[in-house]
Amino acid sequence: MEPGPDTLRKVLAQERALGFQDKAMIGGLDAFLERWRETKPEGLTIPESYKGLGVRERRQWIEGALATLEGAPAAIDKKVDAKPVSKPRHSNKTPSKPKPAPKEDSPDLDSPVTALKGVQEATAKRLAKLGVTTVRDLIYLFPNRHMDFRAMNPIAELTPGEDQTTTGSIWEASVVRLGPRRQGSKVIIGDDTGTIEIVWFNNTWLGHSLKPNQQIAVGGRVRVFRGQKVFENPEYEVLSDKASTHTGRLVPVYPLTEGLYQRMLRNLMRRTLELCIGKVSEFLDAGLIRRRGLMPIKQAIARAHYPEDEEVKERARVRLAFNELLLMQLRVLARKREWQLGQEARPIRTDEELERRFVESLPFPLTGAQSRGLGEVLGDMGGSKPMARLLQGDVGSGKTVVATGALLQAVASGAQGAIMAPTEILAEQHFQTISVLLGKEPDSLWGNEVVHSFDSALGRPVRVGLLIGDIRQGVKREVHRQIAEGAIDIVVGTQALIQKEVEFRDLALIVVDEQHRFGVMQRAALRQKGASPHLLVMTATPIPRTLALTLYGDLDVSVLDEMPPGRIPIVTMWVKPDQRKKAYEFVREQVQMGRQAFVICPLVEESEALQTRAATKEYERLSDDVFPDLRLGLLHGRLNSGEKDEVMDAFRRGDLDILVSTAVVEVGIDIPNATVMMIEGAERFGLSQLHQFRGRVGRGREKSYCLLLADNPSEEAQERLDLMTRTRDGFKLAEEDLRLRGPGEFFGTRQSGLPDLRMARLTDTKLLTMAREEAERAMESDPYLELPEHRGLVAELERLGGGWSIGGNEA
Repeated sequence: MEPGPDTLRKVLAQERALGFQDKAMIGGLDAFLERWRETKPEGLTIPESYKGLGVRERRQWIEGALATLEGAPAAIDKKVDAKPVSKPRHSNKTPSKPKPAPKEDSPDLDSPVTALKGVQEATAKRLAKLGVTTVRDLIYLFPNRHMDFRAMNPIAELTPGEDQTTTGSIWEASVVRLGPRRQGSKVIIGDDTGTIEIVWFNNTWLGHSLKPNQQIAVGGRVRVFRGQKVFENPEYEVLSDKASTHTGRLVPVYPLTEGLYQRMLRNLMRRTLELCIGKVSEFLDAGLIRRRGLMPIKQAIARAHYPEDEEVKERARVRLAFNELLLMQLRVLARKREWQLGQEARPIRTDEELERRFVESLPFPLTGAQSRGLGEVLGDMGGSKPMARLLQGDVGSGKTVVATGALLQAVASGAQGAIMAPTEILAEQHFQTISVLLGKEPDSLWGNEVVHSFDSALGRPVRVGLLIGDIRQGVKREVHRQIAEGAIDIVVGTQALIQKEVEFRDLALIVVDEQHRFGVMQRAALRQKGASPHLLVMTATPIPRTLALTLYGDLDVSVLDEMPPGRIPIVTMWVKPDQRKKAYEFVREQVQMGRQAFVICPLVEESEALQTRAATKEYERLSDDVFPDLRLGLLHGRLNSGEKDEVMDAFRRGDLDILVSTAVVEVGIDIPNATVMMIEGAERFGLSQLHQFRGRVGRGREKSYCLLLADNPSEEAQERLDLMTRTRDGFKLAEEDLRLRGPGEFFGTRQSGLPDLRMARLTDTKLLTMAREEAERAMESDPYLELPEHRGLVAELERLGGGWSIGGNEA
């Protein structure tokens, strides 16, 4: 049976509702229209190719065809994207145009959101939880993602489990009971291919407000319930002459908080963009925009919310991400300039004879990378501008040796040096290592001394002091006194170094280890302890270039990309649940050969939420059930300093066979006799952190092993574990870690120093490099951004807060 004229009318009305994009039928309208060439209604013409028509020609033909089918004159709307209401099935009336709504005033971008019509104080408070307090904040609240509801499917062709959009005429709409204590709305819609039920839980309003014969578009995931396809809580839109907001397009999904809903926020955003987008100012100069092929700012903001397709969406994101990265790079370059500009550091000239004696006194030859790194550091220290350098190297690459050589030169010049570490264990390790490198015999170090005094390559006594929070107050006061008087040459410590009670006589060199564990303010606080001291930042976490430019963009970089000779590659294995017993047997074999082992657990105490092995419980289980005949120790961050020292000293002496620990041993533990690193819950750690754990073994002459235990890893965790077994290059692992987990979790903990990026991703290597190049170009040609073409940039930097240096002063 041939479809009747009403079917043709409905299809053409649907095509009009979709903006004349040839999407009313799968495969386009031409095949459908071909059936009407012989049986077309009187007065109706069928185009040879609807697909070949432009949007304007499609609109004109469909408006004329609908007028013919409905017996009414065609009303041609000048708006190409208009989507007029489809008429009820039996209506012969032409709908009258709605009266235009009173024009809403356009508030200033920096006005509070309450200046927008319909935004009351309650809504403003909810928006504030999302960081939105002004109109500008609102239009910069970009979607987390977009749902693709562009593909219009006939009801019969809807596929369960996929996001889809369909349109139809409402047959029934009612409020129904959907459980013993829950009500909702049920709507049945139909098209020429069939019907489908739509259910909205806990929403009775739609059952009252939606009416039969209304044309509605519905977008969401189709499910099967009792053998029938059904939409549950989909997006919906009653088709009207307004542009589609909730269906039939890439639909934005915004971050929400309690009391805010997607439809409410989408409607508010759409209206706000229409009102206020014209007030957004372009702050990049035209030359830069042309040079880099960037989308104009107004268009980018609008398309980031409502893109036509994925390509436009990405172009908008690139422009907005470039804005963020450029402003960030200008700030870090300005920070570097401020670190050095107008600051007269003490030039520490390299004593070449002292450097030769120091290198010859070492129990091993320096690698080429260490020699190069030490040369770059000493070269910076010889200048009158304060050094600002990052020393980056993989686990075991020998950064502490380079730092010690630099500290010794500072002492030789008559000044003091300081090294700040993030944990007491790492500070104590540096204290021991530096003392050994400068000449102290290691056998005498395992006591409670906090100051060492000895002869070194310098030819005079050098005093190294330890300052951490967990030492007796009387001892701490004495160390403070000696630092202030200059009696201690090199101070090793934690954040205790930046307390106001600590005063240096003449601090010339600061070394900050594992800088990502500290905030910018902590680094600045230590700098205030001296008169423009030189700064050397170290990290054992290999950092991808993008993250280095972000976190350390104000620093010059030295990379130790060469391992000391003789290091035997560590064998890494992923241990499946059924191989756990063999893994324990292997640990026992290593201990029987005179070796030692680490067992790492993610938590200190049991957690029902995470259901993972905790250090305390695992220590008890291993001691009682698995290794009752071996000597086990327990180490975690909740032990006090004396307890930690006691455990670590016992492990160093070989009095313990196995050390059960949390992530506190991630850095700073050097036990050459340890050959096994067993990591419980390995799927819970990132690649960079796993690589750090692995670096705690393989530091002696024996072959070492890293065993990754994961009982039920996700697909992503399996990918990480596979990478660990295949790759020993820390920099490659770091790149993958950043790609898989994102910057916020890169270091295994939320990093407070990361910038607030909404559209940029720190995997945007090319985009970040482009932003860095443009920032350097701007500041080389105009150091204080005073030229007319940079006024917009300065205004934007000032608007974002934090000040901007103009002529050496904060603006």
